[in-house]
Amino acid sequence: MDNQYQKLIKTAIQIAQSARDNGNHPFGALLADKEGNILLKAENTVVTERDCTGHAETNLMRKASQKYDHEFLAECTLYTSTEPCPMCSGAIFWGNIRRVVYGLSEEGLYSMVGDDAEDVLYFPCRSLFEKGRKEIEVIGPVLEDEAKKVHFGFWGQAAS
Repeated sequence: MDNQYQKLIKTAIQIAQSARDNGNHPFGALLADKEGNILLKAENTVVTERDCTGHAETNLMRKASQKYDHEFLAECTLYTSTEPCPMCSGAIFWGNIRRVVYGLSEEGLYSMVGDDAEDVLYFPCRSLFEKGRKEIEVIGPVLEDEAKKVHFGFWGQAAS
């Protein structure tokens, strides 16, 4: 596995920890250029901003689309602590990102959330991107066990 992917996923996980420390859900994302330089970071702000769309990836794409043009974003990679949900995948698609690298898989996350949670929408990002007319490369899970750690205890399960 690419060392750069691991390094940047670790940074996304740190951003997720910051989100959790700030009272939000434990999700973080960053945008890197083709050389792997971090351009932008964003964390989940659902609770503190009282905004159900305040997911890390959507927050990141909002910033990225304001700062960079469509063609430049096609050369960038979005790194995220957890596989993007359908809403975030849509923002990534419309923002013209062509590569996504994630830590924790959707399946891994939902196994931690538990069966009682109603805000679960099973739809892997690969499946959504395949419906579009442009190719978006998806790499993940990357360092999934490490990416799980920021979620331990958050969703009610015991740390392991």
